[in-house]
Formats: sequence, C-alpha cells, structure tokens
Amino acid sequence: MIFGIGIDTVDLNRIATLLQKNDRFLNRILTAAETSAYRQLKQTRAIEFVAGRFAAKEAFSKAYGTGIGPECSFQDIEILNTMNGKPIVTHPFELKAFVSITHTDTVAMAQVILEERD
Repeated sequence: MIFGIGIDTVDLNRIATLLQKNDRFLNRILTAAETSAYRQLKQTRAIEFVAGRFAAKEAFSKAYGTGIGPECSFQDIEILNTMNGKPIVTHPFELKAFVSITHTDTVAMAQVILEERD
C-alpha cells in the first residue's frame, strides 16, 4: 500500500552557487557515502549529483509527511546508485522507497514513492 508520494525540483545554478561558497552545504546535504561518490565526478556531473540528491531528499521528506527537520533530516536519507546507475534509497526508514531523479541543463527533479512493507 502506498504510504506517500513526493516530488521536488531544484535549480542547478542555485546548487552550483552554494557549492562554490564552501563545503557547509555539501556536508549538510550528503552522507559520507554520497560525498565519496560526489568526489569521483567531474564539475557538471557533480552539480547534477548534488542537485538530484537534494531534490530527492526533499521529495522523500514530503512523501514521509514531515518535511526536512528533526524527524527526517538530509543525513537520515541516503541515495546511492546500483551498478547500473539506478538510484536507490538505502535509508528508507521502515518503508520501501522508490526514487527517480532526472536533469535538464538547468533543473534537477526527483520523485519518491514510499510504500508500507508487508
């Protein structure tokens, strides 16, 4: 049974500007494993990666029903990729999580569907 659906978009230029300032934003948004994956990427792809994770985590928190805050922080949600590149939520709380992330030249968008476990 579906527990919740969330969607979010983010402007890539906004993320690029935040990343240029210092590592504070990056450390707030990405887990250690996500940061490791980020550090392997070239400039444009790295911005898309962070923007996609930001949008996906926002979408997750909307589907979860709390928004980002004490009950559901950016660090509580981890999104990595399978060997084939499919994004997966590795910290889905007590729910099954399905995530899709996409990009254009200017925007990253993510959708999350949360499902109750059997």
